[in-house]
Amino acid sequence: MASLTYELTLAGLAVGSAAALTGIGLVVTYRATGVLNLAHGAVAMVCAYVLRQLVVEWGWPLPLGALVTLLLVAPAIGLALDRGVFRPLALLGSNPAQTLVATIGVFVLLVGGAVLLWGPGARDDAPVLLGDDPWAQLAAVVALACLVGAVTRWTRFGRELRAVVDNRPLAVLAGIDADRVAAAGWAFGSFTAGLTGVLLAPYVRLDPYGMPLLVVEVIAVAVIARMRSLPVAVGAALAIGVAQAQLTRLHPEGWAGPLLQAVGANLFVVALLVAALVLPGVGGKGRDALPPPSRATRVPTALWLVVGVLLLLPLGFAGSDLHTAVQVPALAVILLSLVVVAGRGGQIALGQAAYAGLGALFTALLAAAGVPTLLALGLAVPMVAVAGLVTARPAIRRHGLALALATLAVGVAVSRFVLTQPYATAGLALGRPAGFADDRAFYALELVVLACCLALVAALRRGRTGRALAALRDHEPGAEASGVPVPRLKLLAFVLGAALAALGGGLLGLGLRAFDPEQYDPVRGLLWFAAVLVLGADSLLTPLAAAALLTTLDAGPQAGTAAALIGLLAALTGRVPPLMTLLPQGRPSGWTAAAGAPGPASAGHSPPPSHGPSAADGAETPTGRPAPLSTSGTRGAGGNPGPPEGRTHPHGPPAADSARSPARRPAPHTGLHAHDLTLTYPGGVTALSHVTLGLSPGRVTALVGPNGAGKSTLFDCLAGTLRPRRGQGRITLDGTDITSRSAHARTRLGIARTFQRLAVFPSLTVEENVRLGAERGHVRGDPGGVERSLRLLGLAGPVRHRAAADLPTGTLRRVELARALAGRPHTLLLDEPAAGLDATETAALARILAALSADGLTVLVVEHDPDLVAGIAHTVHTMEGGRILS
Repeated sequence: MASLTYELTLAGLAVGSAAALTGIGLVVTYRATGVLNLAHGAVAMVCAYVLRQLVVEWGWPLPLGALVTLLLVAPAIGLALDRGVFRPLALLGSNPAQTLVATIGVFVLLVGGAVLLWGPGARDDAPVLLGDDPWAQLAAVVALACLVGAVTRWTRFGRELRAVVDNRPLAVLAGIDADRVAAAGWAFGSFTAGLTGVLLAPYVRLDPYGMPLLVVEVIAVAVIARMRSLPVAVGAALAIGVAQAQLTRLHPEGWAGPLLQAVGANLFVVALLVAALVLPGVGGKGRDALPPPSRATRVPTALWLVVGVLLLLPLGFAGSDLHTAVQVPALAVILLSLVVVAGRGGQIALGQAAYAGLGALFTALLAAAGVPTLLALGLAVPMVAVAGLVTARPAIRRHGLALALATLAVGVAVSRFVLTQPYATAGLALGRPAGFADDRAFYALELVVLACCLALVAALRRGRTGRALAALRDHEPGAEASGVPVPRLKLLAFVLGAALAALGGGLLGLGLRAFDPEQYDPVRGLLWFAAVLVLGADSLLTPLAAAALLTTLDAGPQAGTAAALIGLLAALTGRVPPLMTLLPQGRPSGWTAAAGAPGPASAGHSPPPSHGPSAADGAETPTGRPAPLSTSGTRGAGGNPGPPEGRTHPHGPPAADSARSPARRPAPHTGLHAHDLTLTYPGGVTALSHVTLGLSPGRVTALVGPNGAGKSTLFDCLAGTLRPRRGQGRITLDGTDITSRSAHARTRLGIARTFQRLAVFPSLTVEENVRLGAERGHVRGDPGGVERSLRLLGLAGPVRHRAAADLPTGTLRRVELARALAGRPHTLLLDEPAAGLDATETAALARILAALSADGLTVLVVEHDPDLVAGIAHTVHTMEGGRILS
């Protein structure tokens, strides 16, 4: 027994050493570049193939082949990725989600290239580099970790690396060549990937699909190390490797025995699932969602007619065997699920292949139990939707990189523990429904199903839900502040996406008349995701084009062509626009632009500065006055006596001939109060210390103070973006404790806010931005809310139909304020509302705020402009060091 334990420990150390190498490479690359390199496993696979080519095929000596592979080829791949892919993205200011898409593109490109060069089959003759002694591998890993630690701690390059990691812009200002540091990080990361590949190749299946996925699984060790600590990454890798080896001696019995054995044999997958769903996520809640489309992607009607004719051609001109054609509609339905999640919701979903596989599996299981095939497919879809609900609940709390890892972990886990396990899939067969055994009949059925799914998703993009999804994709904090229930909406997108993927997966299995786990492999899921992003995730034409392209190229003589092409385009994301945007565009409508309006110029970039709204924007005069609202009776700070008799109410519903009729407020409001608030960030930094503040109706309260004084933190606590822990103060509204209420719940209670950095939704028009606030705000269903806010802020002219991405800063400030007011709030929180405005626009803003407070609105302003504060504020509080001093 002792001997067995020792042998298993040695085997576990060998596996753990390779995993530790992966962890070291990922951590160093992430610390030097900020990129989570999902292509690490693909680089490892390519290097293993290169060493085999040099030694086995060309007869080079092993030492020479290893030196060339590890010291020349592997670093060269890293430098090529830095110069050709990731440095241009950094110069373009791409967000983490775009960078992650590029790593997926590199992954797919390398896999496709390997298939083209070496074929899709597995090789079992990879050369052994360090022999069978696991101690040698462990020694190499420990030596490498110590070397990296020494370099980063005691050398000039290490100091530069730490400086770049802590604050890249400041490091550049200090004279550090950040590009050189990033290039060194990529070269070293690729070296460790190559070493991982050549060490693993003799012991695992060397093929273009299996090894990259195996290395992806051990990303868990880097996530456990929070992408920072090398000792933690090495320790976690060795511990998981040894534990996995020891679990192989267990042979559980009973119905759960095969599942437990699968878990024991795939402990790194379990670790990835736990690290992705339970541990604190990598990345943050910021610019880490997929960007909105750069222009409207409405497909002309004539083009839809052409596509329809092309889809119908196999029915009239193909033979009786439509083996390839029947795969296109089924795959299109699967890809349509990515349009919902990634295109509409902007979320990175890498696990759709798992839901498609579950759809096929459940259909096969139900059919095998005697359920009619069509009914089995219909029952499988809600079953997978429930599975999507269960897996999405923990995942939707993540953002950006963490969400990508969570969805990838779910996909890998489903594949490893269900789809590829004999206990779940042995002996399964899929037959077509009665009456649809013929390829033509089944293809016609698929077309009907595809048309229904397209109509469903087209309906989803319109109306309240469509606007809310667009807002979620464009600016999640802004959507939440507008009253959008972000978690619920994300859940809807993921569940609907899972259901569509299940439907497509079931159709794919029925079309092939077999349940084939390889059709739903996680690597194939990455290819699908990349294809949808490359063609344009926001276009309904994308699933059809991508399905036809992938199916046709995969059926061709050169396997891997589709992956190489899609991977190349995805790797160039940020420089090559989605291909659907290059097509002739139809008349924009819906949530991207209004009828007759020009499309957005660049939704992913900040708008240019403004020197005042033009007449075309809807302003009455070129002086910058933003609204047709009389403000002549408004006085300065402390001099606003309140609403005079008969004064126009800026929130009142418009009469038949006027937008300025008086109206009664929905309910009495006594004020928003913060009581003894204390907020401490992780690490012990106290942002607020025993802060008490009261906001009263009809008064403007201003917070001033130096940067870092705690103003924005207090503002976020009042808005619900930040919530203090129990016992660290409370927030009340009209005497009711709302400390635990979310930001969107507080918006519906009547607390509206704006942001220091603009939080408009560029893929929506001005009117749709404002309508979202009216639909999700304090008073919903007010037919005059949108028009009232547009007129109040001078946006009722032609500008209302323009996409927000087109507009200058001054106009966008008015759009954001109009959206906040459209829901008729009683409390308005403004975070530096004059940022980016000129003197004329600031004066117009002051007149509006004074008029709003005169009509009873509670206003809190965090502002650095002393003239604005002096002109409108009744009470001014000075903050410093997290305390209110006066």
